[in-house]
Amino acid sequence: MAEFPMPPFDCAPGLRLSAHEKVIQIQLETLERRQQQLEQFQERLERRLWLTVYGVVAVILMRAFQSFLTMN
Repeated sequence: MAEFPMPPFDCAPGLRLSAHEKVIQIQLETLERRQQQLEQFQERLERRLWLTVYGVVAVILMRAFQSFLTMN
């Protein structure tokens, strides 16, 4: 018999599971935050793309209108 008996660890698996759940929760929150950041970046990029497309179309229409005016 040992002089210093070890206390039972009946709740150790529960504590390990709790710690694992907490780590998973933190990881999910981080993933959600990153996903929101990526969605915001995508929206900004999409706005810039459409502004560029509208700008190019405006230049083409302006050149066409100018050439039409110089023909008459």
